[in-house]
Amino acid sequence: MKKAEVKTLRNWHHVNIDTKNLIEMNEYLELLKKLQPSNATRSGYKALDLFAGCGGLALGFESAGIETVGYEMNSDAAATYNQNLEGNCYEAFLTPETDFPDADLIIGGPPCQPFSVGGRQMGLDDSRDGFPVFINAVEKVRPKLWMFENVRGMMYRNKAYLAEVIEKLEEIGYHVTFDIMKAVQYEVPQNRERLIVVGHHGGFSFPPPKLVRYTAGDAVSDIAFKLTDNSKFLTPNQDKYVAKYEKASQCINPRDLHLDRPARTVTCRNLAGATGDMHRIRLPDGRRKRLTVREGARLQSFPDWFKFAGSEDSQYYQVGNAVPPLMAYWLAKASLAYLNDEPLERVHTEQLALI
Repeated sequence: MKKAEVKTLRNWHHVNIDTKNLIEMNEYLELLKKLQPSNATRSGYKALDLFAGCGGLALGFESAGIETVGYEMNSDAAATYNQNLEGNCYEAFLTPETDFPDADLIIGGPPCQPFSVGGRQMGLDDSRDGFPVFINAVEKVRPKLWMFENVRGMMYRNKAYLAEVIEKLEEIGYHVTFDIMKAVQYEVPQNRERLIVVGHHGGFSFPPPKLVRYTAGDAVSDIAFKLTDNSKFLTPNQDKYVAKYEKASQCINPRDLHLDRPARTVTCRNLAGATGDMHRIRLPDGRRKRLTVREGARLQSFPDWFKFAGSEDSQYYQVGNAVPPLMAYWLAKASLAYLNDEPLERVHTEQLALI
């Protein structure tokens, strides 16, 4: 395989963009068609999805064939989950005393207030912390496999807290495997990195990176320059603030969305907030348009049929906090390979060297 065949980067910076004659890229949108919740009961396995958010993790697992049952305290996120996915999501505030039904897997993204900058550093004794809930759920249900997702910083600045969590889960009787997964290696057009921690009884392997890489242009080229009555633009004062932010942070490249490369990490803050780091698209006339909910969702690998409930700000937060469904899909495939004692599809070493 030649190096040129490994990637599908588009030369967007060479394209003379004309809003009347946009180049449509359908390959990425076709790829999203494999995200089908109707597959949920195909494998016969069931997963409890704790702190489920709007269902990004669940969409990947259901599409791979694993039924889900969600638990989420935010009413808009729970509504989004219920209107898009096969599984039912309970709107609930979870505690270590919460009872759960039997399941083959437990997945989720426990909130991590205790080791945030503003947290009180109380670890597992902090009532805002989701990990006691997750640990107690694992101890009660004893799933064949469990998995949680969190920010990559948990592995570094907060490694002592991560070690405490892992020790508790190992005491229950699980082997623990963890890795920093790069979403761009799993068909997501975004440089997002997340810590994934998996508990199993020996033999789990993370999914190998995919050979294809997608860009922001692959995801949003057909809608990036379309304007509506609801389009939002940076104001002159915001332009000045952005220029000051980029100078102070010694930013080499403007923080605009570059269509010839994967997007920066999509977060609730840089989607919903009018900050120097906000995601925005520079238009041919020089104006900069803030990303829409749908554009953010595309960069996260949500299909267009996936609709978000609540206000626009609520939708931005749901998108920014979600696990990219395509990355979740490949994690689910790896989980099925483990559960069924089947080998994962491997990528040849010489091919990986080209990525």
